[in-house]
Amino acid sequence: MSYRQIIADGIWQQNTGLVVLLGLCPLLAVSATVINAIGLGLATTLTLVCSNLAVSLSRRILRPEIRIPAFVLIIASVVTVIQLLMQAWFHDLYRILGIFIPLIVTNCAIIGRAEAFASRNAALPSAIDGLATGLGFLLALVALGAFREIAGYGTLLRQASLMFGDWGESMQLTLIPDHPGFLLALLPPGAFIALGLLIAGRNWLDSRLAGQQSKSPERNKAPLSKAATG
Repeated sequence: MSYRQIIADGIWQQNTGLVVLLGLCPLLAVSATVINAIGLGLATTLTLVCSNLAVSLSRRILRPEIRIPAFVLIIASVVTVIQLLMQAWFHDLYRILGIFIPLIVTNCAIIGRAEAFASRNAALPSAIDGLATGLGFLLALVALGAFREIAGYGTLLRQASLMFGDWGESMQLTLIPDHPGFLLALLPPGAFIALGLLIAGRNWLDSRLAGQQSKSPERNKAPLSKAATG
């Protein structure tokens, strides 16, 4: 498999949040704002890259009987390091994300990529697969977070100071002045509705692109058929 195909699968064709529908619990729980989505998305991406790389490098020395427990141990070690780093450098954001940072260990998308790809491929393709899968999850999180934040608060990059410090206080964009607030968008039912709309939009775009690709060969053949009859 080419690197281009690996990236396309991770980001679009087999997007974790919009196609495969894995890891929906953190996807729905912490995506009330864009900043929360970015924080969890970056932590998950870093976990995927490091765990895929470690699994690929150790795949030849792990016996089949202990393969899955070893994968879980590797992922747990990576998440622990990320958790400690977030506590040290992004403590306020870590407090908001709460239990969902250590719960990255149980994200079935991460153990799934370790088993389905990293355990069967070399280090570089495995790292790229982890990066692409993580970026796909991050994009789904940010899109969902933006949708819910605009509907719920009328803003973008709310509480950016949690990630960027004092500099982030000037990053907030008010898109709907005097927004009264839309509580449903910030609650779990609103997260399900927003995710459904995003999945529908992705499927529509995918089908539209597929239709354009199917029409292009017909257009190329039309002049040839006219020339042959003439």
